[in-house]
Amino acid sequence: MGVPTKRVDLWQPYMNLPQGGKVMAEYIWIDGTGGMRCKTMTLPGKVSDVKELKEWNFDGSSTKQAPGHDSDVFLRPCAIFPDPFRGGDNILVLCACYFPDGTPATNNHRHLCEKNMNLAKQHEPWFGLEQEYTLFDSDGQPYGWPKGGFPAPQGPYYCGVGTGKVFARDFIEAHYRACLYAGIKISGINAEVMPAQWEFQVGPCEGIEMGDHLWMARFLLLRIGEEWGITPSFHPKPLTEGEWNGAGCHTNYSTNETRAEGGIKAIHEYIEKLSKRHLQHIEVYGEDNEKRLTGKHETASATTFTAGVSDRGASIRIPRSVDIEGKGYLEDRRPASNIDPYRVCSVMVETTLIL
Repeated sequence: MGVPTKRVDLWQPYMNLPQGGKVMAEYIWIDGTGGMRCKTMTLPGKVSDVKELKEWNFDGSSTKQAPGHDSDVFLRPCAIFPDPFRGGDNILVLCACYFPDGTPATNNHRHLCEKNMNLAKQHEPWFGLEQEYTLFDSDGQPYGWPKGGFPAPQGPYYCGVGTGKVFARDFIEAHYRACLYAGIKISGINAEVMPAQWEFQVGPCEGIEMGDHLWMARFLLLRIGEEWGITPSFHPKPLTEGEWNGAGCHTNYSTNETRAEGGIKAIHEYIEKLSKRHLQHIEVYGEDNEKRLTGKHETASATTFTAGVSDRGASIRIPRSVDIEGKGYLEDRRPASNIDPYRVCSVMVETTLIL
């Protein structure tokens, strides 16, 4: 399924109209349920720095972030990106939510993440997140699956090529190009193990930038889905019936110490620290993640911490190349596809560098 031709024909002439020197800024934020919201402001002209943008507000009672009798929640611009939908000088503005008294609003985890990144700044923490997700059709069925049935078992779909093995590649390519246009540090894509499941990777990003870029990449995925009639799902176990993989957001992590010669020693030190706070990490590694972390389908157990070289069934994997070179990064395979990246990056730095 692609964008309906008739709608494109109707829409395009209006998109070609001049804007009279004005700029449209799409303010985007995370709501009280972990979903995404947006609304547009007209600016008098081109903006080159996020500091040029003013705070805005919205009705928090409609987003599960405030009561109706005191509903104003404020949007503080944090990062700007070129707008791939409107083009020109129009921008996307990622915002953090605050209550009128200046305290972080519901689901504003960027606030604490930024504090921790500042505390660990001298270590230069880098992150690379592997965002898995599942595509659903308008009828609630996985995109491209036989109506009322199931496709062939897992096997030919991972990084697959060919009809019946890959679904919605046009949609995926559109998202990839939109991310590149927006300046998101997207580093790759691939079809995943379950049919209609895909992955994109963002990073390496340093510190708070990781959460900003992943959230914006998610926004673009959801927004493009509107045009295709496709619903991307970030649920870690979208299908419980049958032998199908869940969806994760594997977190690759490194610091100055792990990237230096002999950095494998620091990697093992970090793993030891992570082992002692396993349950604290699981608490912020995604809702319903226990349905995914069963010890099957390339996952570890939610209740047991393990680590190993090239082991995709471990909590923490040391890539084979890192083990050989003696430096590099580690991969935390526990985070679910629906994580808040600010929370995951924050707790990773907290455990390995701050406590």
